[in-house]
Amino acid sequence: MNLPHAFQQRMKERLGSEYELFIASYEEARQQGLRVNELKMAAQEFMKKSRWELTPIPWTENGFYYGEGFRPAKHPYYHAGLYYIQEPSAMSPAAVLAPLPGEKVLDLCAAPGGKTTQFASFMNGTGVLVTNDNNPNRVKALVKNVELYGLTNTIVTNETPDRLAAIFPEYFDRILVDAPCSGEGMFRKEPDMVKVWSEQAIETCCGMQRPILQDAARMLRPGGFLLYSTCTFAPEENEQMIAGFLHAHPDFEAVQIPLYEGWQHGRPEWTDEPARNEAVRRTVRLWPHRVRGEGHYLALLQRKETGAPQRTGTLANRGTSSKELTDFYAFVDEVLPGWKGLENAERQLTFHDDRVFLSPVQVPGLHSLRITRQGWLLGTIKKKRFEPSQAFAMGLKMEDAARVVNFASDEEDVIRYLKGETILRKIDRGWTLVCVDGFPIGWAKGTENMMKNAYPAGWRWVDGAGS
Repeated sequence: MNLPHAFQQRMKERLGSEYELFIASYEEARQQGLRVNELKMAAQEFMKKSRWELTPIPWTENGFYYGEGFRPAKHPYYHAGLYYIQEPSAMSPAAVLAPLPGEKVLDLCAAPGGKTTQFASFMNGTGVLVTNDNNPNRVKALVKNVELYGLTNTIVTNETPDRLAAIFPEYFDRILVDAPCSGEGMFRKEPDMVKVWSEQAIETCCGMQRPILQDAARMLRPGGFLLYSTCTFAPEENEQMIAGFLHAHPDFEAVQIPLYEGWQHGRPEWTDEPARNEAVRRTVRLWPHRVRGEGHYLALLQRKETGAPQRTGTLANRGTSSKELTDFYAFVDEVLPGWKGLENAERQLTFHDDRVFLSPVQVPGLHSLRITRQGWLLGTIKKKRFEPSQAFAMGLKMEDAARVVNFASDEEDVIRYLKGETILRKIDRGWTLVCVDGFPIGWAKGTENMMKNAYPAGWRWVDGAGS
């Protein structure tokens, strides 16, 4: 790989005798990984069911390495949301922050959503998960992954951190800031990043990271945890960023992160005042020549307890009434007699622009924010009838539905369904949940002698694409 000369010089100065091992790692094949969606299936059950050659990733209980010949995006299980394809080191931030069921969690710079889906597995469908990206194009991918993986406790926002901070002061139990960075740790995975790297780019990223961290700090409750991560090696964006933050925020302290094999402590000697910045030794670096993964930096920070009350609120109902939802209730009675989702006290039905959501309740009013998903999108009411969404299907279980078509994963018709084709198979009239090996993948409607395919165009299987 043709790395920038200035980058090589910077790394040589810092790594010394390790530099040759570091540079040699760029000639090695990058590691491939996937993470099982434990909202749908336990990791060990997946291992038995898939029969693929998978090797556990040490720092992520439901993460696995896979080989070059395997294409997980070209299997029906991917379209059932049973796993997320993710670079192994990128699984470390969410694994370290490790939210608990029932907590309020923010993924501040979230697109495309890998860490959000990882948080959801920890939370097991409970609590409140707010996932945000400021880029309107990137937030589309975030929504797709939230829906594909069946997340039901999630609000998706398309906002700047400062506007979120005004609505959520001291609200969250845990916050991830996977900060925009110069991307040095991803050069092997994404060679195009080499072309745009410069020392000026590092300065630009630092200028973005400081206010993001400050806004995140405003949203963390006393006693809560903030995980700052980057995929770069630059000390300016890592140890120096955290040292500066801790000096400016004496109510925060760095928490020691347990070290897995190959992980190394942060380097206070790479800051301006090493003796004063000893706390950054509790942070962690993942190096590509020491672990089976790309470069990453992690800093776990805790806000000290103050006894201050935590602000909470209730999501505005915006006029939802039983009359407006009559058609939705009729759909549930007919199509989903086994579904218990409406019995969840943490959620309430909301109705926005003809769309029906099941939304978390214990959140402040969000009317001033750009909300992309106000919770779990169940469907749309059009002309006095309810049409279920793809997101609704992906958050259900097969036993919830009265009518089911359950394809085997090696059946030709499952691929035809995922391509959006009509299938000549007689099924009962009405909305039917379509599954593969017992896991929902979408909807169909029965007609006289065929399945009318309702799989959305933007989700369809494309030949030749995918990892």
